[in-house]
Amino acid sequence: MQVTLLTITPNAEKLIERAGRTAYQSVHKQRPGSEKQFVRMLVKSGHYSVLEHANATFRIKDVSRAFTHQFVRHRFCSFTQKSQRYVDEHNFGCVEPDSISRNKKAHLLFKDFMRRAKRTYIELQKLNIKKEDARFVLPNAVESELVVTANFREWRHIIDTRGSPKAQWEIRQVAIGILKVLRRHAPTVFGDYQIDAKAGVIRRVKSE
Repeated sequence: MQVTLLTITPNAEKLIERAGRTAYQSVHKQRPGSEKQFVRMLVKSGHYSVLEHANATFRIKDVSRAFTHQFVRHRFCSFTQKSQRYVDEHNFGCVEPDSISRNKKAHLLFKDFMRRAKRTYIELQKLNIKKEDARFVLPNAVESELVVTANFREWRHIIDTRGSPKAQWEIRQVAIGILKVLRRHAPTVFGDYQIDAKAGVIRRVKSE
């Protein structure tokens, strides 16, 4: 799994402050560093709409189609995904869950199924079946790639829901990777999250 930041709103937290102070008509109170306290106030009080003025775009690679089927359900994101209709998948890579790879019998079954799926896909192409129809035999384990853009409010929602212990392991890993990047660029907006590396989950901490 690879999570790469492609672009992010420059000086995002200062922009959020400037936008938010419009509501309070307190633009004159801006000072160097004043965005930190202001953003903390917004997050603590739940005024997340102001966070929508800042955006981030990520490329997410080497993830399964099972992952992307879940991730694209976030309606307030913009997605562009690798197309199985136009891209030849005759040599596809796959994502194998640890629960399968640690079980010798399950691992052998998994590998055998992937080989048969790949062979079937290739044989269909030899029969002049178009990629858009041959893809019907491709499993959820096939690796995919997507680019996703969302505003900071939506990224917080994704981190909340997909970093939760209730989320599946793969999507939790992606959420953690995204949070690590966003905390570097907007530490106050995302400062109320902690990564529990041992458990592989994200937890909220109470704002002071």
